[in-house]
Amino acid sequence: MDQPSSEFKSKGGLGRIAGAFRYSMQGFQTAWKNEHAFRQEVMVAVPLTVVALLLKVSAFQKLALIAVLGLVLLVELINAAIEAVVDRVSLERHPLSKAAKDLGSAAVALAITMAGATWAVVLYNRFF
Repeated sequence: MDQPSSEFKSKGGLGRIAGAFRYSMQGFQTAWKNEHAFRQEVMVAVPLTVVALLLKVSAFQKLALIAVLGLVLLVELINAAIEAVVDRVSLERHPLSKAAKDLGSAAVALAITMAGATWAVVLYNRFF
C-alpha cells in the first residue's frame, strides 16, 4: 500500500542531501537566534570541548566528554522543536501541551545530568 504523497516529502539523490544540509543550517540559525537555552549550552560546550581535547585522557574518554556535550545540544534542539510544534498548534493552556513541554524539559535535564556525571567520572579518574 503506497503512502499518500506530500509536497514536503524529500526527494532522492544529491539534491536531497543538499536540501537536508540547508535545512539543518537553517535549524541551527533558528536555534541560535530564538533559543536562549541553546545559546547558553553552546557557550558551555565550546570551551569544554577545547578542555576535553587538551586533557591527558584516552581518546575514548575525550570522545565521551565531547559526545555528552553534543547530546545536550541535540536534546535541546529536539525540545525546542517540540515546543515550537506545541505553540504552533495552539497557544491556549492545555494539560497535554504542558506535558509535552515538561517532558522535553525533563529530557534536557537528563542529558545535562548525564553530561555532568560523565565529566565528573573522567575528571575524578584523571586527577584523583
